[in-house]
This record gives sequence, structure tokens and C-alpha cells, in this order.
Amino acid sequence: MKRLCLLIALLLLSACSRAPLYQQESYVFGTRVQLSIWGLPEDVAQKHAAAVFADLDRIHTRLHPWLPSEITRINASFAKGESAIIDTETASLLKQASQYADQSEQLFNPAMGGLVEAWGFHKDNYTATLPKSETIADLLAAQPRMSDLTFDATTVSSSNPAVKIDTGGFAKGWALDRAAAYLRKHRVNNALINVGGNVLALGKKDQTPWIVGIQHPREPQAMATIALRDGEAIGTSGDYQRFFEVAGKRYSHLIDPRTGQPATTMEAATVIAPPSLEAGAISDAATKPIFIDGIGNTLRHAKRFGLHDVLLVGNDGSVYVTADLQRRLTWIKHPVHIYRLR
Repeated sequence: MKRLCLLIALLLLSACSRAPLYQQESYVFGTRVQLSIWGLPEDVAQKHAAAVFADLDRIHTRLHPWLPSEITRINASFAKGESAIIDTETASLLKQASQYADQSEQLFNPAMGGLVEAWGFHKDNYTATLPKSETIADLLAAQPRMSDLTFDATTVSSSNPAVKIDTGGFAKGWALDRAAAYLRKHRVNNALINVGGNVLALGKKDQTPWIVGIQHPREPQAMATIALRDGEAIGTSGDYQRFFEVAGKRYSHLIDPRTGQPATTMEAATVIAPPSLEAGAISDAATKPIFIDGIGNTLRHAKRFGLHDVLLVGNDGSVYVTADLQRRLTWIKHPVHIYRLR
């Protein structure tokens, strides 16, 4: 009887001392943001969550593509042919974006904010209206690129007045990296950061990996789940996130810089970036060239970003997936056809 009481007491003590799961969510970057922290007292987790959300709010305000922000101020200077004062944080972000633009063969092109605006996506509530063909032709002829930017110690300038920066193609992933850096610095070793479906994992949830879902592009549910390893980030670009329809045709915000038209190559592209200080940004930016350039060019673009885990959903709902990633998936909504990406 004494042994039984001792065992019960030990179990109760273990249960009382077990670290809780702390979760908080907010609305940032025009999307739902969630932070889960495992293994810390609630007050400590709450303090770090508050710091992360405050920084995400700050980043969103600085990078907003159409409300008054650092980005709109810089774009206004470019349009007038003037240099803009820039701080080290923004300069670093734009240089990183320029590097990704080169890696993507310019299919990830944050300088083409004018095209995004022309298609009506620089609004909280966009309407089903097609842009004038002349507007698109003029923007394509101007060929705005990140390589048009020149940096010095305190300013940035553009040799092309048509450059209109829009960091929406990787801002959420870049913010993930910022949040992860803060958490690591403060020894928050087990956390899951989700910025609108762009997710980065730190450590584990208790003794098990963090499990995340991969959104079905045509149904309101996950199509599969996957256990993320420490430091991995997962990102998805899809034509279901921001779009409108005209005469039964879907037009998404994922625009091909070569044509000025929304890409129609597939329904969704998902990648997992291996652990690095840029895992979040890479997982966000790399999905753009993969989505835009089509299934046949996927592995070439993935290799340029150091990616091995890729999943695509074709326009007919078929799934194309790399071998390593396929072994890690648990299907919820099994696709009719699965093809190996090779």
C-alpha cells in the first residue's frame, strides 16, 4: 500500500511539474499568426510571446506595400528619381530579396509591385476587375528589377523609376526568421511559429515533433500532415490564398514577371527549407519561382535554393512530390494521383 501511495504521489508530482503548452494568436500581415511554446512557465512564455508579436506588428507596419510605411516612402523616392534614406534593417532585407531574385532567375521579383497593384491586390478588399492591357504592357516594358537598386552607407536609389518594392513575396518568411532568432537568443528552445501558413519549428512539443498541416488548395481542410524537424520551415504558395474570378477564370496574386499575368501552372506549391538562419525566408521566396515556372522546372529551382522537399498540386488535383518528402507525409485527403518529382 505504501508503494502504491508513493507511486501515485510521484505521478501527481510529475503531472504538476510537466511543462505546459502556451499558445497565443493575433492578426498580422493580413493573416492569422499563431505562436506555440512548450516547456516554460506561463508567465515566461507569455512575456516572450508578447515580444514576438510586438516585433511582428512593427515589421508589418514597416513593410506594408500600400499604407504609409518605409516601403511606400522608398517607392515614392524612386518614382521621383531621388535617393531614399534607409536604415540597416531595411537595407539588409532588400539585399536579401535581391539575392533571392537572382537565385530565382527573376521569377521572384519584389521590384514589380506595380504589377501587383495593377491587378488590384494592393487593397484589403480587391474587386473582380481586370487591368488594362496597356498598363501591363507599359510595366513589362519598364522591366523593374532588384538589380536596379544601388546602396550606399545610408541611402538607396534606383536607376529605374518603375521599381515599386513589394516584399509580400517573402515578408512573412523573413519575419519568421526574426521571431526564431529572438526565441533562440532567449533560450526558448521549443516553439512553433505560424505566420499565415508559413511555419517554422524549434525543438519539439514535449517528446514529439511539431505536427503541421498542408492546406488542401480546393477544400477547407489539410490534405496531409508532416512532422517538422528542429529548425525546418515550411512554406506554401497557392492560387487559393488571394484571388478573384472573372467569367469563371481564376486570377491569383502570383504574377509571372515575364508576362504580367497571374500564373496558372498549378494550384499550390509547398517546400520545406532545411535549418538555417534564413529558413523562413527561403521557404517563402522559393515557392514563387516553383509555382510560376511550372512542374517541369521545379527541381531546377529547388536546387538553386538548397531544397529537397517539395510538393505540388497540379490543376487537376494530382500531387507531385519528391521521394524524401513523400515518406514523411501522413495523408488526410489522399489525392487520386501521386507522381514522383525527379
